[in-house]
Amino acid sequence: MKKIISSILSIAFVSAALAQGTPPSDKKVQVAILFDTSNSMDNLIDQAKSRIWNIVNEISELRFEGELPIMEFSLYEYGNDGLDKKDNYLRQVLNFTSDLDDLSQKMFALRTNGGSEYCGAVIQKALDDLAWTNNQDDLKMIYIAGNEEFDQGKIDYRKACTNAKSKSVYINSIFCGDYNEGVRMKWFDGADCSGGDFFNIDANKEIVHIPTPYDKEIQLYNDSLNSTYYGYGVEGIRKKEIQMSEDLNAGAMSTSVAAERSISKSKKGVYKNASWDLVDAVEEGKDIAEIEEKELPEEFKNKTTEEKLALIEAKKEERENYQAKIGELALLRENYIADEKKRRAEQGEEVDDFGSSVNQSIEKRAKSIGFVKEANTPE
Repeated sequence: MKKIISSILSIAFVSAALAQGTPPSDKKVQVAILFDTSNSMDNLIDQAKSRIWNIVNEISELRFEGELPIMEFSLYEYGNDGLDKKDNYLRQVLNFTSDLDDLSQKMFALRTNGGSEYCGAVIQKALDDLAWTNNQDDLKMIYIAGNEEFDQGKIDYRKACTNAKSKSVYINSIFCGDYNEGVRMKWFDGADCSGGDFFNIDANKEIVHIPTPYDKEIQLYNDSLNSTYYGYGVEGIRKKEIQMSEDLNAGAMSTSVAAERSISKSKKGVYKNASWDLVDAVEEGKDIAEIEEKELPEEFKNKTTEEKLALIEAKKEERENYQAKIGELALLRENYIADEKKRRAEQGEEVDDFGSSVNQSIEKRAKSIGFVKEANTPE
């Protein structure tokens, strides 16, 4: 079984266009990631994991009329012999969600196994299963990657394309191999038929990480940032553990990936945890007086509502301070990386540009329906 890169792209889009401190809007960015987990994918999955947070940060600057869009993303795997043949060797790993930790956890948990890759089937499944918006001006994207023939299986990808167009969903494909071979094997047509973009990529090429003088300091502030989360209830305990484990997963990739995840966490519009964190929950309108005492963390027990709210307000201010510090360092880091890439390019070194290509794809589609990209500046 040939290697495929679908995962790299996948996360590219998990990124979607949100940023700190801007009011939310009703505008949506929906991204479905169709990830091939067929044989010999392990090294490419690692590449994908290493791109998650970088791409989140690269495209976290999209706005619609100055406001943040609502971001939802979904993950599918296909082409895996461990999946049921009657289901075309595919399954939904994650329904539409805005939970970045959940996406990261599911991504790191994927395992490979040889299989048959039915692109038409997994595209149609994503179109049928997911709650795509009816607004034609929302940004709706599918990303699928692989290196086998695009037209395998009983479900014709061209019918799936017709369905995608009726929902104003763009299908974007990435072929792991030579450009002309990707065209011959229908990957170009698989994207072009819906107005989407086609990419080809060298699966064996390693992602280039540029360490910076700011990475370690960002990580120190990230540790402090974690201390500002008050998990409540059973879900709070579980999600706090996931938060920490995904920090460790990012750090195991490299200091650069860890720094990029920390930067994502410093952006309110990107990293939202009202479902389990008291600070975010109260900020979004939850009444702390309605939460049972047994579900609260120890710091809140046997306290009046006023005392509880005072604790939350103090922790909120502390969090915003750490977020601002990370934001300032993130700008310095971004400038450092841009200068280093320019220097390397002038010396004839090949610099990874896959993430940039994906970002440009989303930015192009976003601009066509009224989104703009704004400079990322700290509050």
